[in-house]
Amino acid sequence: MTRVSVLFVFIILISGCNPSQPTFAKPKPLKTNKTLSTIAFGSCNKQYLPQPIWEFVTQNKPDLWIWLGDNIYGDTENMDTLKKKYDLQKSNQEYQKLIRTCPIIGIWDDHDYGTNDGDKNYPKKAESRDLMLDFLDVSKKAPIRKREGAYQAYTFGKKEKKVKVILLDGRYFRDELTKDNSKKKRYLPNETGDVLGETQWQWLADQLSDKSINLYLIGCGIQMIPKDHRFEKWANFPRARQRLFDLLQEKQPKGVILLSGDRHIAEISKIKLDGLPYDLYDITSSGLNRSWENIGEEFNQYRVDNKMIGQKNFGLLKIDWNAQPLKVKVEIRGLQNKLHFDQEIDF
Repeated sequence: MTRVSVLFVFIILISGCNPSQPTFAKPKPLKTNKTLSTIAFGSCNKQYLPQPIWEFVTQNKPDLWIWLGDNIYGDTENMDTLKKKYDLQKSNQEYQKLIRTCPIIGIWDDHDYGTNDGDKNYPKKAESRDLMLDFLDVSKKAPIRKREGAYQAYTFGKKEKKVKVILLDGRYFRDELTKDNSKKKRYLPNETGDVLGETQWQWLADQLSDKSINLYLIGCGIQMIPKDHRFEKWANFPRARQRLFDLLQEKQPKGVILLSGDRHIAEISKIKLDGLPYDLYDITSSGLNRSWENIGEEFNQYRVDNKMIGQKNFGLLKIDWNAQPLKVKVEIRGLQNKLHFDQEIDF
């Protein structure tokens, strides 16, 4: 061993460093008093594939990034393996550029939860939850660390410019589904099953009771409004889906937009709920680098103006705080920052 090699080993030993330990960018801290004007979001990201889309997310200078699930593809019950997959994603150079300039929050779906189409029976859900929170740089002292599940809420802004982001956990407490042997759909509806679990439902009701909030963003890994496609969705649990809509009608928040992922496509869905004074939109952005390029036609009775793509994409919300009533412009963008489609939402 050369003198230089000996010196290198000595430095490693006295510093307590692991030469194979990945290094991560220092995350930009969450500032809850900051007014949010541009919010970016997306889902379905394989950590070992190229990720050119981050460059274009960063170009839009978002005030916040929201992960909406399948943030990595973990699919394991080995937590050492899951951590390495999170570390690989976090060490991605383009993603690190976003971390340095934009606060990050998020929720999981199934693949980062640990198993495809996973439900409450996944045996490593508590350990997996902690690894996801570590990936998101959630403080060890945060209240979420002391309860079951991964659901979270964050309030940003002051006075008449307050946004609350509610991230629903559609995995940890979700009931089972039975496969549809007819192959018409992946699963049979669970007519009495639940998505959130009673504790999370009560928490959600409390979160929606704040009348000072001007805009609520409710994110979940799977779609909340669409019901026609054959894959995972809230409509597989029709009673839970209706309970969500009933809760919004009861609480009458000033403005709500639903955000979802999972599908490897982007689309905009809309429903009119009796008693809610505005249309309810579900914005699906899915396919950061896992997109359904050859999707073709797929029926969705709630889709707005046939706005759907199967190309790599991310979503943007641009809030016009000067507009009366409040306006939010939704944009679905892709590689080269291409605008695929947009939608104006008025409250």
